[in-house]
Amino acid sequence: MKKDLIIACPTCKVSQRWSECTEHKPFCSKRCQLIDLGEWANESHTIAGPTLYESFDDENGDL
Repeated sequence: MKKDLIIACPTCKVSQRWSECTEHKPFCSKRCQLIDLGEWANESHTIAGPTLYESFDDENGDL
């Protein structure tokens, strides 16, 4: 039998049991999941790397 993990929700930091049947993992609720999605949509969260335009400059030599 697998042991469930206890993790903190990335949004609200509430500890929760994380098992295979956890519906919104790694979030504690749909609300926290949507808050995180909104932060990505508003570009509050980003992944480091070259901007889209820098990538095109490197490939095409234009712009």
